[in-house]
Amino acid sequence: MNDTDFDMPAAMAETLRGGREEAWALVRGFAAYWGEPLTSQDGFTDAELDAAEQRLGLRLPVAVREAYRLFGRRADLTSSQDVLLTPDELHVLDGALVYRTENQGCAHWGVLLDDLAQEDPPTVARPDLADKSQEHWEPWEERFSTAAAVMAVSEKLLEDDELSDFLESDDELPHGFVELPALGREFRWYGGPDVLVVAVGDAWIAARARTPEALDALHEAVPGDWLNG
Repeated sequence: MNDTDFDMPAAMAETLRGGREEAWALVRGFAAYWGEPLTSQDGFTDAELDAAEQRLGLRLPVAVREAYRLFGRRADLTSSQDVLLTPDELHVLDGALVYRTENQGCAHWGVLLDDLAQEDPPTVARPDLADKSQEHWEPWEERFSTAAAVMAVSEKLLEDDELSDFLESDDELPHGFVELPALGREFRWYGGPDVLVVAVGDAWIAARARTPEALDALHEAVPGDWLNG
């Protein structure tokens, strides 16, 4: 793709304003521009999703099925750090369908069973605490499609790949990085020349470059103990 084929800020803004179609357009465009285009082999089949519904005794929301069919098998978009559960791993926990887990099991993301009838339901999150009596589901994203799009982009930035990198830092990014639409809880997105950066709270940043030269330029602009720097 050339530099005019995909406008990341516009796609992020459309996802915030729109719904499922805008979220899936972001995932398609992002995957192609910042990695590899999606193919027909990158999703789970209807038969696999039907089997999950039969096992669980429930119907999956439209948005959940669409996400799994579109890119559920793409590990770089779903499981570089945290893990999108496969259809046969989906399970119910305390009134919610769990679809994603933190890489060490420290948190879970799900959809409340009461919301499964919605085409694009809100999502919830739950920490794994030593005191189980203190655990409860808390609101996460207002739409599953938004949560899935954020997952796809952030997991790609966290991929173990020569064009991705990670830095523990609470410093502000220097001038020259443009702040992008605020997509996803706790995430701040920035764009630079052929570089996409996400800052998570005040703890760390992750980046994806389109070329090795662009990543080298990021390392120079943002000094620190980069994982692959």
